[in-house]
Amino acid sequence: MELKKVVVTGIGAITPIGKTAPEYWNSLKNGVSGGAPITRFDTEKFKTKFACEIKDYEPTNYFDRKEARKMDLFAQFAIITCDEAIKDSMLNLESIDKDRAGVIWGSGIGGITTLTEDVIDFAVNGMIPRFNPFFIPKIITDIAAGHLSIKYGFRGPNFSTVSACASSSHAIIEAYHYIKLGKAKIMLCGGSEAPLNPAAVGGFNAMHAISTRNDDPKTGSRPFDVDRDGFVMAEGGGAIILEEYEHAVKRGAKIYCELAGAAATADAHHITAPHPEGLGAAKVMEFALEDANIKKEEVDYINVHGTSTPLGDIAETKAIISFFGEHAYKLSISSTKSMIGHLLGGAGSVEAIATILSMQNNFIAPSINLFNRDPQIDPKLDLTENFGKEKIVNIAISNTFGFGGHNACIVLKKI
Repeated sequence: MELKKVVVTGIGAITPIGKTAPEYWNSLKNGVSGGAPITRFDTEKFKTKFACEIKDYEPTNYFDRKEARKMDLFAQFAIITCDEAIKDSMLNLESIDKDRAGVIWGSGIGGITTLTEDVIDFAVNGMIPRFNPFFIPKIITDIAAGHLSIKYGFRGPNFSTVSACASSSHAIIEAYHYIKLGKAKIMLCGGSEAPLNPAAVGGFNAMHAISTRNDDPKTGSRPFDVDRDGFVMAEGGGAIILEEYEHAVKRGAKIYCELAGAAATADAHHITAPHPEGLGAAKVMEFALEDANIKKEEVDYINVHGTSTPLGDIAETKAIISFFGEHAYKLSISSTKSMIGHLLGGAGSVEAIATILSMQNNFIAPSINLFNRDPQIDPKLDLTENFGKEKIVNIAISNTFGFGGHNACIVLKKI
C-alpha cells in the first residue's frame, strides 16, 4: 500500500488569549496570561475562583439566538474554530469530493455545562421532569462532530475521540491515519472544551488538581516552577484541516507544514498520576518519530504537555531526557499552558496550532510565570523561560497526556 503524505492547510482557534488563530499567536509571542476571576458562575463557596475564560464571549456574535440555544458551549467553540479553519484553507466546498472528507473531533467531557445547569434546575424547581428537548443532543460528546459534518456536508469518517486531556490530539492522529492510508482526502479535526461550571471546578478541587492561587490569577499557571500548585482550567478549542499532499498541491492550497508522524501509548500505571519516570511519555515520542522516519537529533522544539502539576512536569522532563539523551539540552521546550491554561480535551488542538505557528514563524513561545525553577528539573534544559525567542524550527513535536494514562504525540515538519 502506498502511504500518503499528510499536510496542514487550515487552522482556527478560540482561546482565552485570542478569539482567532492570529490573535492567539500574537498573545503567545508576547507572553500574555489568560488567567482571571471566573465570571460564568458564583465561586464564593469554591476553593478555586479563577480560570482562563474566553473574554467577552457572546454566542449571538456567531450564531442566531435560536441556534445557539441548541448547542452547548463546547459545540459552539467547535463550529467557530472550524469556520475559521475552512476559511483559512480556502477550500471550495462545492468542488471537493465530500465522500472523501470527514470530521474527527475530540472533547474530554462534552456538554458538562448543559448537564450541570439542567440537573440543578431539575433539583431546585420542584423535581418536575421538564428537561429541554435538546438536553441529550447538547451533552453527548460526539455531537460536535455531527454538527460539523452536517454544516459542511462532509460524508466521510465522522466520530469523536475521548481520552481526557489527550482527546483532541487523538482526533488529529486518527484523522492523519485516514489520509495516510488513502481512506480520505480531507479531514477536519481538533477539539474543544467548555468546563467552567460548578461541577467541573468542584470536581477538580476535590482532586486537588487545580491551582488555588486566587490572589494572583495571571500567575496561577506556572509550569516547572517550584511553587506550582496545579493546573488552571480553561475553555475554547482549535481546528486543523489535514489534507493529502497531492490533493492540496493540485488545488493550489497554502501549506503550513507536514504532519509527518504520530503515536499513542499508555502508562498503564494510575488513573490520574503519570508514570513517575515518564516511561509512557518517552515511548510515545520514540514511536512518533519512528512513524515519521525522523531521527531524534533532528527535533528542534517540543511543545510539552506542561500542566503546572507537581508530578506531571517532572515526569515529562524526565521522559525527554530519557529518550533524547544529550540532544535534550539542544532542544527548545515550552509550555503554552502557562498562558492559556489547560483546555482539557481541547488542549492538544490549540497546542498543535501553537507548534505549527512556531514553525511557520521560527519563534518559540515562552513558558511564563517561571519565577523559581524546580530544582528537581534538570537545569540544563532550555524551558524558554518567561520570554519567547527567535529560532529556526524545522521539526517540532507536540505532547499531550490524559487522565487514565493516555499519551499522544504528533510530529510536524516544515515543507
